[in-house]
Order: sequence, then C-alpha cells, then structure tokens
Amino acid sequence: MAGNRRRPGSSQRPLTFAAVAVVLVGLVLVALRLVPGSPLRPATAAHPAGSAGRSTNTPTDRSDRPQPTPSPSPSLEPLPFQAQELDLDIKGWYAWSVLDKRTGKIIGSKNMGETSTTASMIKSWIVADYLRRANEAGQTPSDAKLDDATQIIRDSDNTRAEQFYNGVGRSASIKRLIATCKLTDSKVAADGGWSRTALSPRDTARLGLCISDGRAAGPKWTKWLLNEMRLVRGVGDFGIRKAFPTAQQKTMAIKNGWIDRQREQEMHINCLAIGDTWTMGVMVRYPINMGYEYGMKNCQKITEALLRPAT
Repeated sequence: MAGNRRRPGSSQRPLTFAAVAVVLVGLVLVALRLVPGSPLRPATAAHPAGSAGRSTNTPTDRSDRPQPTPSPSPSLEPLPFQAQELDLDIKGWYAWSVLDKRTGKIIGSKNMGETSTTASMIKSWIVADYLRRANEAGQTPSDAKLDDATQIIRDSDNTRAEQFYNGVGRSASIKRLIATCKLTDSKVAADGGWSRTALSPRDTARLGLCISDGRAAGPKWTKWLLNEMRLVRGVGDFGIRKAFPTAQQKTMAIKNGWIDRQREQEMHINCLAIGDTWTMGVMVRYPINMGYEYGMKNCQKITEALLRPAT
C-alpha cells in the first residue's frame, strides 16, 4: 500500500501546466487583435461627421468639385485724353504730355522731351521747395510769408517769387527739383534765373505728379499748395483747364507761364494742370509779334484736341 502513495503536490502539476497554457493562448489572441490587417482586429469605429479620422492614405479627389472663379482685376477708368498725333493749324513749336497718376504711364507728342523756358510755371516748384524745407527745418511760415506764397501762385507775383527763389538757394533749388521729381530732360538756366529754367512737357507732367503726391511741398503743405493752385485767377487762369466744363475746372490745380523773350524774339507760353487721375504739360513757342493771347488759346486748343469724345 505504501508503494502506491503519491508525493505531496504531484497531482497538481498537470493542472498548473494547463493553466499556464491557457494564459499564454489568451495573450496571443489579445496581441493578434492589435496587429493591423489581422482577422481578429476589430473594425474601426466610425468617426463623427467633420472629424479628422478620414484615412490619410486615401487621396481626396477634388477634380469633380466646382473651382472658384478668380476675380478679374478691376479695369481703370480711361483718362479723359487719348494719345494721338496732332496736326493743328498752330504757328511755331508746340508739344504736350499727359501722365497717368495711377500707373505712372506717360503719353505725349513725339517731341515731348524737348525743352522750353518755363517763365512763371516754375513758381509752383519754388513755393513747394520753400514750404517743404521750412517744415524740414522745424519752422512754420508766418502769415505774411504764406500771404506772399499765395500771391506768387494765384497772381504770379514776380517780385515775391524772386525773394523766395533767393531764399531757397536759386539754382540749387532747380537741382533739387530735377532730383526730387526725377526729371530727365530739364536743366538749370545758364544765368541761374528761375524764369529761364528749361523744362520739357514730359517733365512738366512729372512736376505735376511731384506736387500732387507730396514730394514737392511735403506732407504738411501739399494740400495747401494744391488748393492755392486751384485758385489761380486773373491773367494766369488760361490753358488746359479751360478745355473742361466749368464744374470740373474748379477741381484742377494749375500754374501757367508766359513771357516775351526779346533775345529769341519769341513768345513762350506754358501750361501745367493737375487733375484727379492725371497731370498734363503743354508748351508753345511762336513769333513774338503774335502776342500772349495766341499762345494762351493754343494751350487750350491742344487740350481740346486730345480730349476723348463725350459719351
């Protein structure tokens, strides 16, 4: 009987081995559920609408979706002028130029780069140069100085213009004009005087832009100067803006020049105008015995010939 007795615990070993086997199988099954592509892996839960759970391996096909139409670039309103070669019954020399303030594009006659003496037209720069430099120096012009500037612009006062010209350094001021306004054709007068400054119609239009955009008089005084130029009166109120309806004339800033050149025996008549979207220069020269009025009317005549037909 004693030979059949089992050792303590010997009957439990098969049960222990079985239990260990069951645990190992269970762990294998759990691991298989985590392996991608395994048949035991559970199906992916549906993602909420609008979530980022969409498969990143599948490209989104947008070819059949309507594509937004790009907005067309807004077209600019045409200038009131149209480029053309003029054949007018005008004696002597004449040239013209128009600058689009929005684009910087310049149109003009074939000879728009030729120069003529400015006479009083240059006073617009002299006053602008004075005002800008005063502000840069931290100075405010007195009421008396501003009154002088008004008479130079509105009434083309020569005596006051000479005083201002001396104050801004004479020919040094014209050199600043050429540099500041990026002129390409113009020159300081041989005698250093303001009246004989050589400007072309193309550079006259550039001067107009320089005044309009604030480079000439500076940010503090540009509005004031343009307003004074809109108030030009008396004999100096002629030329370009007279080609427009009365209501429009009041919105245009101008400065004209007129002089009889005894040395050359010529009349030199010049016109500068600044509109909302454009600047314009017109210059004429002709025999001195034909008088001022002939050139003044021809500045207007040239402008009228360039205007687009009314629609």
